[in-house]
Amino acid sequence: MNLKKIKSLIVLMAVIALVAYQFFYPEAKQKLSNNQSSQAAPEIKSQSALLNKIRGAKESTDSRFWLTIEAKVVKTLKDDRNGSQHQRFLISPSKDITLLVAHNIDLAKYVPLSAGDQVKIRGRYEWNNRGGVIHWTHHDPKGRNKDGWIYHKGKYYK
Repeated sequence: MNLKKIKSLIVLMAVIALVAYQFFYPEAKQKLSNNQSSQAAPEIKSQSALLNKIRGAKESTDSRFWLTIEAKVVKTLKDDRNGSQHQRFLISPSKDITLLVAHNIDLAKYVPLSAGDQVKIRGRYEWNNRGGVIHWTHHDPKGRNKDGWIYHKGKYYK
């Protein structure tokens, strides 16, 4: 084989590897774009279906799941300073649902928000007798969980 054919073969293999990587790991593209500190707000595909899943969580064995939700901040609470520090606030994605958000500020930046602000949140929901809590709203330093985030006023906090 001559040098020109070898170079062409290497380029072809690199293109195939890139296409295969994006096919088998589509979240990698999402992860790269989420590393930007400011970008367009994420799209919420089916907020009503998600709200129904939250409403049914107390009767379901599937009461822990990842979600992306848009809601209004109802109230900011005192930060939890015991152990891992968490910024805490309540959100209301609908009139009949109020959720606690526990945002780990040892791993992510503090979100400067106030009651009445709109937020979009990606995290893990867990049902409890008060409606539920959303946590893992930050990156996972060990890479075992999906990355969460809070989107507020054009900026990601993760």
